[in-house]
Amino acid sequence: GSTLVNHFKSKSWWVCSIDLHENPEADANVVVKGVTLEEQAANVNSEIEKVGAEKFDALFCVAGGWAGGDASHENFIKNTDLMMKQSIWTSVISANVAAKHLKEGGLLTLTGAEPCLAGTHFMIGYGLSKAAVHQLTASLAQKGGGLPEGAVVQCILPKTLDTPMNRKFMANADFTTWTPMSYIAEMFTKWTEDPSSRHPHGSLVKILTENSVTTETVV
Repeated sequence: GSTLVNHFKSKSWWVCSIDLHENPEADANVVVKGVTLEEQAANVNSEIEKVGAEKFDALFCVAGGWAGGDASHENFIKNTDLMMKQSIWTSVISANVAAKHLKEGGLLTLTGAEPCLAGTHFMIGYGLSKAAVHQLTASLAQKGGGLPEGAVVQCILPKTLDTPMNRKFMANADFTTWTPMSYIAEMFTKWTEDPSSRHPHGSLVKILTENSVTTETVV
């Protein structure tokens, strides 16, 4: 999230950060409060009204996290609950915000995951949560999905993003197969500024990096 804030600010965009904490680089901040999904959604929509923003050109949901475990894991239920909150709740709130506050012809991006196109026995909670985001994308893209006229939703499916947290926990990995955050930021900028560069409405877009070369493929 902070990478996107800094990147879009460098391109002279007005930026609102919606997060658990304020980002001092953003022009406006909405700090998410509430315990339930309903409370959080109501809080976010109310606070957006207070910052006095016009309709948004684009909304990017890049919230998420990772926790593993199969059905026999001692933390299976706990981890699944966390994954649902970090991926499903944030995506559903983003969709609701888009329905209320996105411009006609605007852009909504959600974040799925390439490995979750198939079974994920070693990270079931993560897999089912990301699969739900994929389904949400398809539903939003259907006629009557609730998005503003002409708005487009895209769901990115990265394999591994090159983030400080990932480097901390996977220090011995092959970083040439990790997608730089700068690539994601530039891609989002392109999709925002040039609607013709977007993939079809409702696309699941695989983001894969091999030998430090990143490609986008609609699945």
